[in-house]
Amino acid sequence: MKNISRYAILTLFAISAGCASQGSLDNVRNDVDAVKTRLFSAERDLGGIRDESKTGLGTMEKTFKTDVAAVRKISADIQANIDSAKSDMQAMQGKIDDVALTSKKPADELARYREDSDKRILLLEDRILKLQSALDELSKKSAEAPTAPKEVPLTADVIYTKGLEAFKAGDMAAARETLSKFLEKFPKHDLAANANYWIGETYYGEKNYEQAILSFQEVIKNYPQQPKVPSAMLKQAMAFKAINDTKSANYVLKKLSNGYPKSDEGKKAKELLKQK
Repeated sequence: MKNISRYAILTLFAISAGCASQGSLDNVRNDVDAVKTRLFSAERDLGGIRDESKTGLGTMEKTFKTDVAAVRKISADIQANIDSAKSDMQAMQGKIDDVALTSKKPADELARYREDSDKRILLLEDRILKLQSALDELSKKSAEAPTAPKEVPLTADVIYTKGLEAFKAGDMAAARETLSKFLEKFPKHDLAANANYWIGETYYGEKNYEQAILSFQEVIKNYPQQPKVPSAMLKQAMAFKAINDTKSANYVLKKLSNGYPKSDEGKKAKELLKQK
């Protein structure tokens, strides 16, 4: 553009000055044409460059948009995975809370059961102590009573058999008296546990259940290794039931079923516990 302006000025100057010849004018025209040709070529090249730039920019824009769409899709997938993971975590937390609550309930029930069992044991022990005190008082009164005339000494087996025969005959008082004499004379005899048991049976037959409980307790307490213990525990539990002391009865039955599970009395105790 600067060259065109320069040649135009020179032309005007030559014409106005009247110094230009026809040949000079032709030269100027040729130069102007050459300049126009170069200008056209430059504009054409510039247009090509613009087209290439537009094409390149279009391609870059298209590629950019594709990349942005891909990034957005990946971002959406990641967000979806995060939301799914959060949902799974919430569900898992809910299950954990349910398990924790479920496991807490048996522990609370066990604690209440133990507390209730401890109370029952204390009540039972207190009741046994009272019954024992009553038995001691009765024994004291019996010792202070006038003594009967001396009898001819009899053997242990004879006295024991005599007591059982009175029991079978239904004479509970006579059976109890005879068996008590047996224990007085032979406290260390092998049949001492049996004698105490049958004394308890005489009280049970007379429906004197509290005295029966004490007699059976003598067997359980003083002869723990004797085979008559399970029978004494079973009858003691039945005596507790007879006086409507169900808690004490069940306690003795459980102790019997756990301590002598294979005995007939232990099996009977399990059956009675199922009938609660």
